[in-house]
Amino acid sequence: MNKLFISSGFVEDGVLTNALGETLCMRSLPRFLRVLLTTDGTVTKSIESYFWEPVSVINLEQSYVHLSQPAAFINKVAGDKVLERCVELVGEQSAKQFVHARSLICTQYLGEQLKADLEAGRVGIGELLRECGLETYREIMQIGYTDQDHCFATEDKLIWRTYRIVMDGHPLIQITESFPLAAYQ
Repeated sequence: MNKLFISSGFVEDGVLTNALGETLCMRSLPRFLRVLLTTDGTVTKSIESYFWEPVSVINLEQSYVHLSQPAAFINKVAGDKVLERCVELVGEQSAKQFVHARSLICTQYLGEQLKADLEAGRVGIGELLRECGLETYREIMQIGYTDQDHCFATEDKLIWRTYRIVMDGHPLIQITESFPLAAYQ
């Protein structure tokens, strides 16, 4: 399993090739978008700071599902039950859609309060983990691009990344974030 940007936010030739065989020229992306793609911190705070506006985490849908295909980054096979959550990050003043995120969450390793807070869907995952004071780390697993995402009403190219959040040695959460390129140009 290939992990990206473990100790550096830089790639010598500026080109990444993901597991799907897609190549992405990181050098050609807007600078702030490169920061978001390579950070192991929370995206919401970074967007708020860069665009200098509060960002709302809008919970589009959330439910327990049985996986139709494996989620290898969190060691789950087809048929396993996870909490699936789809959110978007939207500027409260600009109404700009900054990110769409789909999360697959293994709730069996979570404490009851954290599990209840996640199920309530009241805040973003990063904020919730910080509020609880949990020691976690993020591993960026893949970066790529697409021309379509059913959650964005846009004709623009989307740049995406998939990362996982690990706690106590268990990969608990797999998150794929899609960034509309036009929002960062």
